[in-house]
Amino acid sequence: MITPRTLITSLAATAVIAIGLTGCSGTAASGTTTTDAATATSLSAFGDLPALESAAKAEGNLNVIALPRDWANYGAVLDAFSKKYPEITINEASPDGSSAEEIQAADTLKGQDTAPDVFDLGLAVALSSTDRFAPYKVATWADIPDALKEATGLYTGDYGGYLAVGYDPDAVPAPTQLSDLLGAAYKGKVAINGDPTQAGAAFAAVGMATVQNGGTVDNFQPGIDFFTKLNAAGNFVKIDPTPATIASGETPVVFDWDYLNVGYGKKLAGQRNWKVVVFPGTGYAGYYNQAVSKDAPHPAAARLWQEFLYSDEGQNLWLAGGARPARAEAMTTAGTIDAALLSALPKAPTATVVPSKEQSAAAATLLGSTWAAAVQ
Repeated sequence: MITPRTLITSLAATAVIAIGLTGCSGTAASGTTTTDAATATSLSAFGDLPALESAAKAEGNLNVIALPRDWANYGAVLDAFSKKYPEITINEASPDGSSAEEIQAADTLKGQDTAPDVFDLGLAVALSSTDRFAPYKVATWADIPDALKEATGLYTGDYGGYLAVGYDPDAVPAPTQLSDLLGAAYKGKVAINGDPTQAGAAFAAVGMATVQNGGTVDNFQPGIDFFTKLNAAGNFVKIDPTPATIASGETPVVFDWDYLNVGYGKKLAGQRNWKVVVFPGTGYAGYYNQAVSKDAPHPAAARLWQEFLYSDEGQNLWLAGGARPARAEAMTTAGTIDAALLSALPKAPTATVVPSKEQSAAAATLLGSTWAAAVQ
């Protein structure tokens, strides 16, 4: 993603990590065949948005995978796309799947009508899977900060936030710093969202523990060491947290993105108290990435989905879910962002780091070789 640095103005002031490249509009002849759609690298290949819409409607389907409806407002995003394009049926597969499982499904289903058309991935998995992607630059490409996108359009950051800790104040004391979670009051109570070798949120949990323990994103070992201690203390619960596990009391403390933890609280209102804290000191930020499958059975619909996600409507839908949209800075300047939703976001840390793609790749390698033994 971005070269590691302290992001005070861009993250604290606009609550977003921004990037940008050359805009991609064009005047090619309207309309393409499905074969043309599979090789289209921008809207100009279709001529204009109506032509892309016609091609996608002719395909009639869009296959998505691993998009939980309670994740970053994805339910509203999916429903808004369906309302806008009722001629296109969205087929939702494995909503609780991990980023790694998305790629596995694409490999297993390659050549079949049920294969994924698009991906939503954590950075580490995106970096290791670029041979499965088709380059595509949306019409609003220039609004996306350069640090959030692969230069040719193979994958692009879309929505993100800060790694936070959610907790039930009726079950545990309020943690004020990471080391609090090693205490006896948290025995059998602390969970992360998935396996850090496969899931982006869990990967980020280790990254956050790293920088909170005085380390840097050059080496995730301090974060691994923290979870080794957490596990040895009997505090680490190897359960993937969901609203159901929180409601049942199985996972009263959860490392997850701030927008997801906020979402848990909303969903459990009246059942559980749920508070969210971003620890003081250095924060860890990250974005999830969109990509088009190079083997998409519905290539026009896949590209229309990308255009929708990066439109003002799509970006404001992420904001409604408490996530920070990639185009937030440009939309704030243009006056097209929902200012009330933007101001309601949790306070951003004053010092934030985001690993570069090289650092993420190194961290993924380290986790792959050490994580299982560290928390066995």
